Amino acid sequence: MRDEHDFSRGKRGALVPGPAGKERITIRLDSDVLEWFRRQVEEAGGGSYQALINAALRRHIEKAAEPLEETLRRVLREELADAS
Repeated sequence: MRDEHDFSRGKRGALVPGPAGKERITIRLDSDVLEWFRRQVEEAGGGSYQALINAALRRHIEKAAEPLEETLRRVLREELADAS
């Protein structure tokens, strides 16, 4: 390294902080899963596939927290609606 470069006060990481409530991570997804989300965004005319993945995960969490009785009622309503 040349003497004219002084990185002693340098900081690692992003120069611009991300939005509040968001956390940057690295995650490995199956290629077909990622492609599906990207295709959904493309077919919708644009947007963020990452936001779509976040929304899908949030829906999963909400349904997982749903009491069993509510889940059964919802499934029965959906099945009865499909049968008619």
